[in-house]
Amino acid sequence: MLKEPITTSIFDLFKIGPGPSSSHTIGPMKAAYDFLQRAKVLPESQLTEPLQIKIHLYGSLSATGKGHGTDRAVIAGLLGWLPDTCEPNAFTALLKNPDDIYQISIYGKPITLKAKSILFERGRYDSPHPNTLVFQLLSNGIIILEEEYYSVGGGFIQRKGEDTQAATNKVPAFPFSTMDELMEQLIKNKLSLTDLMIANEMALTGLIRKEIYQKIDDILETMHKAVKRGLRHKGVLPGSIKLRRKAPVLFEQAKSHASATDSFMVFLNAYCMAASEENAAGNIVVTAPTSGASGVIPGITYLLRNHYHYDKQKLREGMLAAAAVGFLIKHNASISGAEMGCMGEIGSASAMAAAMLTYCAGRSIETVEAAAEIAIEHHLGMTCDPIGGYVQIPCIERNAMGAIKAYNAYLLASSGNTGYQKISLDSVIKVMRATGKDMSKKYKETSQAGLALSATEC
Repeated sequence: MLKEPITTSIFDLFKIGPGPSSSHTIGPMKAAYDFLQRAKVLPESQLTEPLQIKIHLYGSLSATGKGHGTDRAVIAGLLGWLPDTCEPNAFTALLKNPDDIYQISIYGKPITLKAKSILFERGRYDSPHPNTLVFQLLSNGIIILEEEYYSVGGGFIQRKGEDTQAATNKVPAFPFSTMDELMEQLIKNKLSLTDLMIANEMALTGLIRKEIYQKIDDILETMHKAVKRGLRHKGVLPGSIKLRRKAPVLFEQAKSHASATDSFMVFLNAYCMAASEENAAGNIVVTAPTSGASGVIPGITYLLRNHYHYDKQKLREGMLAAAAVGFLIKHNASISGAEMGCMGEIGSASAMAAAMLTYCAGRSIETVEAAAEIAIEHHLGMTCDPIGGYVQIPCIERNAMGAIKAYNAYLLASSGNTGYQKISLDSVIKVMRATGKDMSKKYKETSQAGLALSATEC
């Protein structure tokens, strides 16, 4: 019997917002905004001045939150900003000076926000997720509102005590929770993957097909704008590493050797790194499925549009195939680097991109599954160990490598009879979940091990 069918919208998986991290930036901003809305509906009689807000960050948010901009994100959310509409330059300017203060009010009663309002807690905290935030509103020194949130990857948040499944009132037209169930729906109802995904999106969001396609076009346009900006922008990325942007140089090299047999790989590297460098700079990107992996699918789709000359409809359908795989990973494992390591971010993005490439090429759904499986299989156990807590080393190059692996997974899956494929997508996602659970927490977005220990050498 089908349990807990996937009820995630395509536009929750692909979200527009500022970099550098969906878990550490977009999710915390949304949590802070939600807390602000809850504070605003408290009875005014409970609010006795002075009012104060404290934000406690735990786990990975505490360990790497400075480099990932979590402190800026919670201030932004409390100021009433949202990821898809906030101005990136204004966002990156927050807390530039440790003495900066910001004023908000509830019922006209002032609350001062500053760097000291945010507490990076280093102690162990009993929580179901490593990315935990606790917001407190104090009235005359007494806590009158406290909410605990979990930033679970890709900008998704959960609030303690809230049943996320029960909160979803809409039911998908063709429910599934595994690849086997998805295949069963396709066969039983004689549907294409595109039609099934569109029908489910219509049921979940109330949008019509034309509106869904327009929103996918908008997502692709935002992705490709990030690529174009990254190909132009030169110089040094923000942060103490002083890492120089590489995408513009790669792009010039690719153009000068355009007739070489491997030039498309250089172009693809440039496109992926361009979007990823924009993310590292805190500019607007699309979670695909996370900000840390926001270069893979933009790079692939930019290549497909400008080199393969695929039309809008083919790219839309590719995005739907990518979303289907992203849903399966999120639902049955995780896309959070703090839970899965980098296999949850780049591994997921690579599998999604492999499915996209295969589906756009007109291959069978079995081949699409095989391509996604191969891509994940060769990211199993990948650590998340960013140097200095910045989404730069090894994150930026990993986006390029993830795209190249996706392309190779598509080639491998397309090269033989899928009936001979020994490992299913459902099986490898189970392995992914188990691997993430067993992995030492030092290697899951804490900057306490691996390449992160090379920081003094950079």
